[in-house]
Amino acid sequence: MTAPGTMKLPTNISREDLASILSSPSSSEIAVIDVRDHDHIGGHIAVSQHVPSQTLDVALPELVRTLKDKKKVVFHCMLSQQRGPKAARRYVEEREKFGQQDWPEQEVLVLFGGFDSWQQVYGTDPKLTANYAEDIFNSLS
Repeated sequence: MTAPGTMKLPTNISREDLASILSSPSSSEIAVIDVRDHDHIGGHIAVSQHVPSQTLDVALPELVRTLKDKKKVVFHCMLSQQRGPKAARRYVEEREKFGQQDWPEQEVLVLFGGFDSWQQVYGTDPKLTANYAEDIFNSLS
């Protein structure tokens, strides 16, 4: 339990857990933020919002306001080793600036393994992945 006015630091969510949530009736309670830049090509999680990491500074205040009622917010990049976790931490910091004492609790997560891991299992599932280009990912391996 965190003290009033503070949030927990982001933790990881597995691709399987995220897919399960996105396939459930509670999927409207989650937001997925894709912070990939030029590597956004080749597909994305179907419900994700693309906010390139290069634009995050400008987008954060509005993102915090528009996502304030979501129970979970998941960030990811290609591998979720740098941009995704950094964006999640910055989101938590920005949300705390708003003094969200009357806002509902929110869990901020990072997709473990990023989109690279996601596409290996769910890339060809049109309910979970949009605009998937398998040839792009095959050329990377």
